[in-house]
Amino acid sequence: MKKISENYDSIVIGAGHAGCEAALALARTNNKTLLLTISLDAIAFLACNPSIGGTAKGQLVSEVDALGGQMGINADKTAIQIRMLNRGKGPAVQSLRAQSDKNAYHTEMKKVLENEKNLTVRQGEVVDIEVVGDKKLVTTHLGLTYSAKSLVFATGVYLKSEIIVGSVREKTGPNGFKNASFLSDSLKKLGIRLLRFKTGTPVRLHARSVDYDKMEIQYGEDDIASFSAMTEGNVKNRAVCYLTYTTPKTHEIIRQNLDKAPAISGEIKGVGPRYCPSIETKVVRFADRERHQLFLEPEALDTQEMYLQGFSTSMPADLQKEMVHSVIGLENAEIMRDAYAIEYDCIDPTQLNPTLELKTVPGLFFAGQINGTSGYEEAAAQGIVAGINASMFNQGKEQLVLKRSDGYIGVLIDDIVTKGTNEPYRMMTSRAEYRLLLRQDNADFRLTEIGRKVGLVSDERYNKFLEKKQKIQQIEQILQQKAKIDDKMRQLFEKTHENLPKENIRFYDMLKRTNIDIFQIEEEYHIFKDYDRSLLELVNIRVKYEGYLKQQQEDIDKMLKNENVVIPQDFDYSKAKGLRQEAQEKLSNIRPLNLGQASRISGVSPADISVLSILIKRGNS
Repeated sequence: MKKISENYDSIVIGAGHAGCEAALALARTNNKTLLLTISLDAIAFLACNPSIGGTAKGQLVSEVDALGGQMGINADKTAIQIRMLNRGKGPAVQSLRAQSDKNAYHTEMKKVLENEKNLTVRQGEVVDIEVVGDKKLVTTHLGLTYSAKSLVFATGVYLKSEIIVGSVREKTGPNGFKNASFLSDSLKKLGIRLLRFKTGTPVRLHARSVDYDKMEIQYGEDDIASFSAMTEGNVKNRAVCYLTYTTPKTHEIIRQNLDKAPAISGEIKGVGPRYCPSIETKVVRFADRERHQLFLEPEALDTQEMYLQGFSTSMPADLQKEMVHSVIGLENAEIMRDAYAIEYDCIDPTQLNPTLELKTVPGLFFAGQINGTSGYEEAAAQGIVAGINASMFNQGKEQLVLKRSDGYIGVLIDDIVTKGTNEPYRMMTSRAEYRLLLRQDNADFRLTEIGRKVGLVSDERYNKFLEKKQKIQQIEQILQQKAKIDDKMRQLFEKTHENLPKENIRFYDMLKRTNIDIFQIEEEYHIFKDYDRSLLELVNIRVKYEGYLKQQQEDIDKMLKNENVVIPQDFDYSKAKGLRQEAQEKLSNIRPLNLGQASRISGVSPADISVLSILIKRGNS
């Protein structure tokens, strides 16, 4: 047996966004934790776009925050621009997005990790994993071996990763960081199935070389809610972004050189992201489109590097220059860093339970891009759940399973462990069937009590939550007051083109009118002057969408009936009469926890679920 350097309760492998949340969740729930990373300089590194949030991703960040996580706090502290996406659409699809200072984000998260008691941060590449009884042994490239009760794998895109630019391949991780060359083989020895995926990142340009006059300026929003309930005041906008477009010349250059495009020619074997394709893939896929949107965004306040969002490519470096110079406003742009594609190993996530624990080896948890997902926010969401459940495992307590009705995190995890993914999975609002209930503004109402129960939500955070609940109740009580038919009411109803009521009405009923919102009531009556705009917005949505919210809750209640029908883990599907063979195979492979999860497995029909329901009831009778 190997010589043990030190024993821990848990070890987290990888210090990206998943690893940081997992390590903090473990340490904050009193587990002696070791966080191992290939490079201390890569902690919470924003390898691609230096932004946090976005469509559906903003919801994930707020949910991580509601559970007691760190990403939202860090995003607020290091934001240089913030705004709400989809303002013109309904509240179900509105999401907060912040442009972050890339360098400050890394520095702040590293500082948080270093100052967390119970947490040791150590540089070292993990090259081997062994399971000896109930102990997990982790060995680094320098021959040091550590022991723990549980492990969290959060290795991101570093497993046997290769950077690709044209015909040039380099065995390295993002941004030139060292990759993890040996851990994939160790995972295979444990019987874990691996996949090969691909992602990429655009060029970085020098700010002085851009012609901004040809671009459309994109400002942030003031007086806007933050990601974290722990942030005092509003986030300040300290930078602007720009909108520009490709041109027919851009598309011509790409089409004439498709034989040199690894993403098109077949040189790249890994499967790329459907919803964030390379620019050459977009030109081929949308052949009739004359131009594509591109956003020019600052990397940080202390650098001149600009990020060209929407321009991911693995084209040769000389062609990248031609392509960039064909874009409006970038005719003389100086490339500081070339764009690249990156291939990497990840696992088939259907090998995991909804707790993110490996089905075949208790105490091994996986989170982030190693599970076939993409994005910082998706990684952090899995990281906090894996950290919580590794802590529960250490304590011998029941692990946390977030349902699809609990939040976007529940949708994300259920999707990947139940359905799997054949491409990098990205969270979108359309994936959440209860998205009107799973809004960004009510994440704490859905998840803070859960975070408190598992011991992750601090007293300070919980007291802020209780205070918010109290203020919401006060606003709702004020809405029950009646308003008289007077000049104020006449003025409000005339201005909003609503019919004046025949008798005094409650402010609540006034708010139910199509053209009247809570801010117009406040402007006229000044009854909510003691309450923040974010609280008024939440109540406004509750009242305006009350009927829809009630319908979604009824749908959830129906869904939960199946979620509450537990399937015994030793259930033998091969002997289940009435189940089709395909259903038997799929159910045996996934081994769902309950009837609800079983119903979402591809290849399992409603008829199969009816048969399974009867068989379970017979077995329990």
